[in-house]
Amino acid sequence: MDRRKVLPGFVRCCLLLALCVSAEDVAYLPQVNEGGFFVNIVQSAAVLSCSEGFSDLGYYNGSVSHTDSGSPCLKWTDFPDYMQQYPGRGLGDHNLCRNPDQEANPWCFFRQSSGAIGWAYCDCRQGVARLVGGSSGNSGRLEVYLNGQWGAVCETHWTNRDASVICRQLGLGEIGTALQHSYFGPGSVFHYERLGCRGNEKSLLECRSRKFVNGDCNHGNEAGVVCAEPEGIGIPLRLVGGLEEFEGRVEVYHDGSWGTICDDQWDDSDAEVVCRQLNLGGVAKAWTWAHFGQGVGPIWLDGVQCTGNELSLEECPRNMWKQHNCDHMEDAGVSCNPYTDGAVRLVGADSHWEGRVEIYHQGEWGTICDDNWTELNAQVVCRQLGFSGRAEVAADMVYEEGCGPILLDEVQCQGTEATLLACTHSEWGQHDCSHSEDIGVRCETGGFANDIPGPSPSPGPLVRLVAGESRKEGRVEVFLNGQWGSVCDDDWNDVSAAVVCRQLGFTGVAKARSMAYFGEGQGPIHLDNIRCLGTETSLGQCPAVGQDDHDCRHSEDAGVICDYTLDPVGDGAIAMQTCGLRLNNQRRRRRIIGGDKSLRGEWPWQVSVWLRSQSKGSHPLCGGSIINPCWVVTAAHCFKRFGRDPSRYVLRLGDYHTEEQDDFERTLSPERIVIHRKYHNQGWEYDIALLRLKGTEGNCVAFNPHTGAVCLPEPGNKWEKRPAACVITGWGITDSEYSRTLLQAWVPLLPAWKCKKRYGGRFTSRMLCAGSLSEHHRVDSCQGDSGGPLVCQGEGGHWVLTGVISWGHGCGNPFFPGVYTRVSRFLRWIDKVINKPYKN
Repeated sequence: MDRRKVLPGFVRCCLLLALCVSAEDVAYLPQVNEGGFFVNIVQSAAVLSCSEGFSDLGYYNGSVSHTDSGSPCLKWTDFPDYMQQYPGRGLGDHNLCRNPDQEANPWCFFRQSSGAIGWAYCDCRQGVARLVGGSSGNSGRLEVYLNGQWGAVCETHWTNRDASVICRQLGLGEIGTALQHSYFGPGSVFHYERLGCRGNEKSLLECRSRKFVNGDCNHGNEAGVVCAEPEGIGIPLRLVGGLEEFEGRVEVYHDGSWGTICDDQWDDSDAEVVCRQLNLGGVAKAWTWAHFGQGVGPIWLDGVQCTGNELSLEECPRNMWKQHNCDHMEDAGVSCNPYTDGAVRLVGADSHWEGRVEIYHQGEWGTICDDNWTELNAQVVCRQLGFSGRAEVAADMVYEEGCGPILLDEVQCQGTEATLLACTHSEWGQHDCSHSEDIGVRCETGGFANDIPGPSPSPGPLVRLVAGESRKEGRVEVFLNGQWGSVCDDDWNDVSAAVVCRQLGFTGVAKARSMAYFGEGQGPIHLDNIRCLGTETSLGQCPAVGQDDHDCRHSEDAGVICDYTLDPVGDGAIAMQTCGLRLNNQRRRRRIIGGDKSLRGEWPWQVSVWLRSQSKGSHPLCGGSIINPCWVVTAAHCFKRFGRDPSRYVLRLGDYHTEEQDDFERTLSPERIVIHRKYHNQGWEYDIALLRLKGTEGNCVAFNPHTGAVCLPEPGNKWEKRPAACVITGWGITDSEYSRTLLQAWVPLLPAWKCKKRYGGRFTSRMLCAGSLSEHHRVDSCQGDSGGPLVCQGEGGHWVLTGVISWGHGCGNPFFPGVYTRVSRFLRWIDKVINKPYKN
């Protein structure tokens, strides 16, 4: 049919024509680097044709929505006359390509640059994915075809959900693993900053939260994919149907397909295990009655009864596969909510730096009324979100009105507060407003804590930062000879660090870090003895020793912190005022499993105890926990070998890396060592000691964002009766070496009978034991961690000192879990010692 009959004025010579092509027609990148490591060969690509989208009657009903030139299609409802002419042909309130006239290729109407309406055939390659640079057909760097060009996806928001959708789209299975840090080499351009898939889509074009890149991605941040079922993590899980990535219907993968779990006996203990297995932080909550929608596959599991301390759902008691009496109305769900009351977000705009202000309270988001709202309030909101530049109040009605509750009114800030809740405001939910008065804010984009500004092109090799706590810091790696490799820290200083930061587009102060501060790299060590003058625009311009001439190990990998500042991140002031609180920071939103490196300041009560004669060494004698400004709890056996003379020891507070001076680190001398009078060197009973710091009572040491007290347990606390999710921290041995950075590991408390069974009469009621009994998850405390904390999270998110690391058999032996002094049994003794009148 000639569409000029429908829309007079179309000129046939102006039509943009395109043919659908097949995968065999694609040729790409005859690029092989000299080192031969990364070869840009297409390992896997989706079929590049529209044939799968046609019905039996010849009508296209696929999801392509762009012309061959990349122009977005217009909605068919914009052409009602045409819809009336072709009823029942798939035309409607959408902009998907169709062929209502049964042409061989789907087409659509689009708006030309002149403003005129035209039509064109659709580009059936739009949204096609391929994997490039991998060693096999099921792995590689993800590239997506958009608007006539292949481009990469940024790793910033790259998840296993996204990777699984890509694998499904490519026909490579149902489970994908997301790889980061340009694992398969850098690409040419970026298309997407985020895919935002929920995990059950058939192709990336169905992912509703796709976001095009806005210049915040650098080479070295390309996303990679491995399409294969992972080993050793238990039953594969995913969350489907939630509005956020941390919530949804729980689906398990078994026998080649995804299926749901029936909600019989489903509770928060089961949810805790699901969140832990998915590496999601926050509060675990169970949902029943298909809260996140009904599934469509098999119902695989029923009668799941976790205790809450398992590492994966596979370890929980449950019915046999597919043994249930349920339908999908009873599908179980989970939320792993990372938000706390007072969290803020900006919504309703295309950019992350502006939008309607919403605040979180008691499980829901709500808006804020604009009564008495000023730019000082806006400044506080932007500061809480991580922006450091100017802030302004948006004009009325710029953003769409909210639809939830109006939670706050009459907010009045001084402008210096760290969070909006620190400002004066009305009671929660008390207001005289409507949603037409919802407040909006714009934040200056230059200083966002997790964004990287687009760098200017510069000569020399590509540079990236790896394993930092934000995008502004990490181990320095350069791309040479087809491989990413690290830089040795010989002669590494702030001047060279500044060049790295400048190359990556940062303009603030740069801080050099050495001694593998951000962990050891795995690839080659490319450069050594770098001596920058400070005027260079890229690291490649600085004199350096090459790969074949260095004398370094990865324990000397260099790192940097860009836009360096000593300002605490998050609610540091609040954390310092009360016990058991850490900095409210969402940079890591996953649970602690195995021996993970901690974040700086994440466990502010952690103390390291050193022999004064070895305080310049690489590992401490013991650990300890601050319980108030003058007292530290540790283990009595720490002083078995070298005696109780306090002058022989020093304590480090705020320590993170044992061989680098940390920002808030202080070294102090204990004034007194008090060991429990019933402790004997030949046994492990009463293995607890107190260290008194120098100073007047209550004022021995000032707390700061990286130094604070842990809570002591309340008498008869709940962990006496129920297993809990707890954490151990320390610098102990891992793989036969001491760690130089503070480690953390999740460990389940075990019932007393299991401990008795393994240790017999040596295990008493004044002890706890904790650790994984699984051969696959060996988590334990080891030498060097003695005296350190075992903490469990209690009411209101406060961490409680539940145990003191004491003894055990071996290290990570699943048959002999670690044993801890049970702190709750020594509360009276602690109180008597620390409250006894003290004379200087």
